[in-house]
Amino acid sequence: MSDDPKPDPPEDEARLLREVDKKVRRRLKAEREGRRGLWFGLGMFGLVGWAVALPTLLGIALGWWLDRRFPGPPSWTLTFLFVGVALGCYNAWKWIKRESRRDD
Repeated sequence: MSDDPKPDPPEDEARLLREVDKKVRRRLKAEREGRRGLWFGLGMFGLVGWAVALPTLLGIALGWWLDRRFPGPPSWTLTFLFVGVALGCYNAWKWIKRESRRDD
């Protein structure tokens, strides 16, 4: 005799049907759009890389400029490096999330 609450079988079945339906729709969409090649995949990686690299480089440039104009104990270069990396990762995450939502 167990006190573990188990989900009702119809609930499991409904969830399974939703998952199967989602995968079938995704597969049909992929077949309709055709096979994406190696260059498409490399392009996607490149876009994500640039989404992170560009804000990072801009942050470094801004920090370096501020360090030259306002020298002091806080390193503006390091500060804006971290800000740029964080902003770039946020951009990449948003872009990937939007693209994966489009696949659903």
